[in-house]
Amino acid sequence: MIRVDSIAALTEQVQHWKDKRFTLGLVPTMGFFHEGHLALMRKAKSQCDKTVVTIFVNPRQFGPQEDLQLYPRDFEGDVAKARQQGVDLLFSPDPQEMYPDGYQTSVSVAHLSQGLCGTSRPGHFDGVATVVAKLFNLVRPKVAVFGQKDYQQLALLQQMNSDLHFGVEIIAHPIVREEDGLAMSSRNKYLTPLQRQKAVGLFEALQHAAGCISETASVPASILITAVERKIMDIEDCVIDYIAVVDALTLRPKENAEPGDVIALAAFFGGKVRLIDNITL
Repeated sequence: MIRVDSIAALTEQVQHWKDKRFTLGLVPTMGFFHEGHLALMRKAKSQCDKTVVTIFVNPRQFGPQEDLQLYPRDFEGDVAKARQQGVDLLFSPDPQEMYPDGYQTSVSVAHLSQGLCGTSRPGHFDGVATVVAKLFNLVRPKVAVFGQKDYQQLALLQQMNSDLHFGVEIIAHPIVREEDGLAMSSRNKYLTPLQRQKAVGLFEALQHAAGCISETASVPASILITAVERKIMDIEDCVIDYIAVVDALTLRPKENAEPGDVIALAAFFGGKVRLIDNITL
């Protein structure tokens, strides 16, 4: 596995592969790999000749009160895991490499960045769109693989890809869960043992709501939101950030929920650990 930390080295290797007409698959990450990340790598590898994985804890997608400095890191462990998956190139730049002195440009996806996580994390999705746009330009991948756990991010990047004509095939990978159903996340590391035990209640609440629509084509979204809210309010040390039923493509809130819509949530454990999850009805 090739390891590079400079844009010059990355573009040189990418051009070498392009000259050989190899197809490239891209998996952008912030590191601290778990099985969810590894599943994305395997998917990219199955689709292309060469797989590029990036590790970059992007400061532009963290707010002033968020956990940039505390975000979990295990670079050498990540290197070993990526190598085990057969990744061909690992790109791990520092912030100065990606945003040198004088950097001024930002990418914004106006409507899809609003609501859901965008409400409590202003500017977050501009940071996501900007760094992914840069990576698309640098790697020029045939495919890029993103997880459905960050559903708003996925929708936003699909829109950006279309609007800016990158021509990348974006593959949405299903949420990878622990055996008990908790969505895998690097932030799960922050949970206490009791919080970890209780956190599975988020997925159980979503499953409960999905069951409310299984026998009918449409129900008021407020019924599903209330059903989830009641379940989560019973979880010790858990505070709801949002619960929403949205259209799967536009992310616009739905008055009446139908099969194919998405119910998404975010919640805090201990006032600090923010977890997200979603389910398609």
